[in-house]
Amino acid sequence: MEQKYFEILMEEMRSGFKTVIEGQESLRQELGRKIDDFRDEVNGRFERVDAQILALNHKIDTVDAKLSKQIHEVDTKLSKRIDKLEKKVDDIATDLTAHRADTELHRAHG
Repeated sequence: MEQKYFEILMEEMRSGFKTVIEGQESLRQELGRKIDDFRDEVNGRFERVDAQILALNHKIDTVDAKLSKQIHEVDTKLSKRIDKLEKKVDDIATDLTAHRADTELHRAHG
């Protein structure tokens, strides 16, 4: 009788273990699906963020190129104006020197 009771008990334990193992497998599969879904969602978000970063980089490059061109144009214009002003100042200095010399000559003879 003990042997029969022991066999029943062992069968009950096997059945319990089998149920636990099936439950664990079911949980593992569900967790695997959730991880895969999460990975897909995160990858999708990263792809969108990457695309947005690339678009922003393109815009920044475009703005940088435009600003560089404008700065170069302004620099060129200012350089030309400064050169003209320096020539005018030099011409005025030459005229003033000549005028001063002429005025001093008239004072000396006058």
